[in-house]
Amino acid sequence: MGNRYGNAYGLTVLIPVKPGMENNRSYDKIIRDQIQKWPKDSDSPLALVPNTYLARVFLLQDVFYEGAPAVEEHLKNKYLVFTSNFYGELDSYLYGMWEEISVVLKELLKHCFAFENVTSGRDFVSYIKKCKINNSLFFNGSNDKPLPEQLKALYVKQAFIHFAYLTQHFRYQGDTGAINLQQSFKKFITLIDIENLNTNSWPIAATQVPVEIERDVKATVVVHKEASK
Repeated sequence: MGNRYGNAYGLTVLIPVKPGMENNRSYDKIIRDQIQKWPKDSDSPLALVPNTYLARVFLLQDVFYEGAPAVEEHLKNKYLVFTSNFYGELDSYLYGMWEEISVVLKELLKHCFAFENVTSGRDFVSYIKKCKINNSLFFNGSNDKPLPEQLKALYVKQAFIHFAYLTQHFRYQGDTGAINLQQSFKKFITLIDIENLNTNSWPIAATQVPVEIERDVKATVVVHKEASK
């Protein structure tokens, strides 16, 4: 209860880290260093896991003491915490994670309790479920569609903004401009290939307008200009 909102699932996992050391470094510090070395954004290994809306992994060393009158408490273990919002069912998501990044997971979790028993995707699903905790409140901030559809929608939105900007001059051409705009828009619809989710989609975690959008929209206008000569 509290883990699902529409088609989205909110996963929270606390994986206990073993006490111990390797090459004079504690296991928790080894794990923390691994996480810090992960590439960010679209190069992150978590970006390879299908239908991930967002995900975060961090090391929880202890709980914060708020002061009196609260009772001071401490964790028995240090925990590797993984949280994720994704589209679909939990089992299929975890199987997909194992299939895509099992090499990374084996390296990250090898110092966690009982992970030595995980040798397959089925074992991994069972292991994560044992470490899962239920969310008390989960809100899905997306449109509840599969990730490829959401990325396509973002692409179309950005592409249309550029199309509008690049065709502003047509409004000064009277009836001819209206015809030019209509023809360019038809070409624009063809270029964005809206039904095809495998091409012309939004780059994951993009921070600027993708080059292909700029190129394709400009191509629309140029093609029209050449056709109207």
